[in-house]
Amino acid sequence: MSELINNREHAVPEQTRRQALLKEIIKELHGGKSVDEVKARFEEAVGDVTVAEISAMEHALMEEEGIPVEEVQRLCSVHTAIFKGSIEEIHRSSRPEEQPGHPVHTFKLENREIEKLVNFKLSLHLDKFRKEDGEEIVFKLIEDLNLLLDLDKHYSRKENLLFPYLEKYGIYGPTKVMWGVDDAIRAMIKEVKANLMSYNGDKEMMCTDVERIIQEVNAMIFKEENILLPMALEKLTEDEWLKIARESDQIGFCLTAPEREWVPERVPLPGADAPDGTGLAEGEAEAAAEAPRGFVKFETGVLSVEQLEAVMNHLPVDLTFIDENDVVRYFSHGKERIFARTKAVIGRTVQNCHPPQSVHVVNELLADFKSGKKDAEDFWIPFKDKFVYIRYFAVRAADGRYLGTLEFTQNIAPIRALEGQKRILS
Repeated sequence: MSELINNREHAVPEQTRRQALLKEIIKELHGGKSVDEVKARFEEAVGDVTVAEISAMEHALMEEEGIPVEEVQRLCSVHTAIFKGSIEEIHRSSRPEEQPGHPVHTFKLENREIEKLVNFKLSLHLDKFRKEDGEEIVFKLIEDLNLLLDLDKHYSRKENLLFPYLEKYGIYGPTKVMWGVDDAIRAMIKEVKANLMSYNGDKEMMCTDVERIIQEVNAMIFKEENILLPMALEKLTEDEWLKIARESDQIGFCLTAPEREWVPERVPLPGADAPDGTGLAEGEAEAAAEAPRGFVKFETGVLSVEQLEAVMNHLPVDLTFIDENDVVRYFSHGKERIFARTKAVIGRTVQNCHPPQSVHVVNELLADFKSGKKDAEDFWIPFKDKFVYIRYFAVRAADGRYLGTLEFTQNIAPIRALEGQKRILS
């Protein structure tokens, strides 16, 4: 390790040169050149490329070159074809990804199940569909895509648990790009499933669409395991991985589940032994020591912190509050949340909690709230078996100062179904 540290200064010019070449090649793709045209130059000029260089390149494309996030997302699949097979593996002596229950181990476990689904089951049914597109095989493809929609849990854990920690280390480019591609895959699966449900006999188009799903899902697995997860293993601490592991079941797992709970080897803090003998992590001990134990005095009464939290979590709605700087400060935690929230979002800007494609809507709404143009905005959407009413309120102080925004989300399907009357005495 010492020789690497000593040589770091001499390596900087080489890294700069390599990154400049990477940017040039990606810009050539952006300009219309084919993969075959740039692949030979890439292999000759750059050779092996590290995870860090890919991360820096994507950031530079967006920040320095002004290429939009959406365009980098489009290029992502193209440059993956070039990088595949030439990405340097990042290995750590402890190899936490091999420990059952570790978030990385779980991500990879799910990826193996996803591969089985798309590369065996879905591909097999697609081959049969090519030969005979009867009702039975169409139904099989619909079943496969229904199962594949479970990807949402896998992607949601990346976006709501892993991405916030990477952003704390200043890694934004790859997370924005990957979230956008995740959303594109989700939309693709839903669209193809809907087309199959009303299949009109256009076999060629349907085969092309299913093949694209298989290709994009496999490409995302490659990006996760060769770029995202090695980069995360390089940055995140054991305590951060432990927090991700503990919150993962709030979102759920895709096609499989962790083999067991991950319990890393810990050195117990003095006087802070946990029941399992592992002890509390330093950050957890500090948080426990700082947790409020007193009362909150309101204009209309006084509640203990325990009472106040219980009241908020018993409301039949989901609440999320962001402050005047657009930072998520609080969310209620009822038994059945409509949309996933994890503690990792606390301290994260609300813009980074939304897919890149919808950030402009969030910014427009917040600008209207801050300027005083609006005080509230309502939306309503069907979601799974629910009908979701989403309300946003500008929270202002007595003197009119903008303090933040409250998001209020409720499943109103049971309310819409009400008829007649029911009096309290009945």
